[in-house]
Amino acid sequence: MDTQQNTALTRALAEVPGPLPTSGVIHIAIPHTDRFTIVGNHLAQHPDLSCTAVGIAVRIQSLPQGVEVGIKALAAHCREGEKRIAAALRELEAFGYLQRVRDRLPSGRVITRTLFCNQPTALLRPRSPASTPPHTHAPPRAQAAPERAPAPAARPEQPETPGQPETLAAPPVPPPPPAVSPPAPLFVPLVPAPTAPKPPPRHLPHPSEPTPELDRAATAFLIDLRRHAPQFTLSEDDVRQLVPGVAAWLERGARPDTIRHALTDDPPNPLKHPAKLLKYRLTELLPPPPPGIHDLAALARPRITVTPFQTCDDCDRAFRSPTPGHCRDCREHRAHRTEDVRAAA
Repeated sequence: MDTQQNTALTRALAEVPGPLPTSGVIHIAIPHTDRFTIVGNHLAQHPDLSCTAVGIAVRIQSLPQGVEVGIKALAAHCREGEKRIAAALRELEAFGYLQRVRDRLPSGRVITRTLFCNQPTALLRPRSPASTPPHTHAPPRAQAAPERAPAPAARPEQPETPGQPETLAAPPVPPPPPAVSPPAPLFVPLVPAPTAPKPPPRHLPHPSEPTPELDRAATAFLIDLRRHAPQFTLSEDDVRQLVPGVAAWLERGARPDTIRHALTDDPPNPLKHPAKLLKYRLTELLPPPPPGIHDLAALARPRITVTPFQTCDDCDRAFRSPTPGHCRDCREHRAHRTEDVRAAA
């Protein structure tokens, strides 16, 4: 059996065209006659897709129409777990190979269709109107109308000079083709590409007015965490780095037990880097600063302004006015008396 296998391999190597390379892969290409799938190099050699995503794409492309290609359906036939398959499907969706669209059936039911395109970049290129769709056939050659050669353009008559060859007119320059704007993308991926730039990480908060009391309280709090949660045993260097974040929480009026629950509740299992988890939660869960005295006074201020009572200087009648003075009747009486005095004068 070994001799036959070596003989077959030797015969196959002899049929490889050209000289064999001294290193690297040597392809023994045997043509397929059935059960094969054509895969483009843009997928097989994609620089940004993982090998798992490329393998999942090839498997989906080889399946017939209507076969389920969800996470659980693929995990039932692949050795990869559901998490790796889900990550591979997100990669394929980010680069346009896989699309999920919602469609409404005539009955009114809304379903989600899974579309797989073996060459997504071809969807973005405008199709030439002269290209013939694959489902249409050109008419037979016998039925096609014979084409006539275009008549030559008339040349302007020029006087012939003896001894000089006849000059030909320059052909007209065709106008430049109109500029075609690139088509808009058919879809916008919801998941960013793996090569997309990531936002810079946020810095650990610091107190606005650091004091020795805040520093001592934050240090004692971090050292005491191991008594309540043994998995959060920190080194001296970790405590020194996390003290400003805890001090910022204490400065904003957070109680130690509130900070402890926010930092240590529901940790991942297993917890490999407790200091990194504390830094993330100190940064992302930082409470807002407490309101000031003027903000609280604005909340306590009544919404409706009540005009105070005033006492009239002439008749001692009570009336509402923002400033002291005379009531309406006394003002009218004073106005009439002033007019009478002016009329008598």
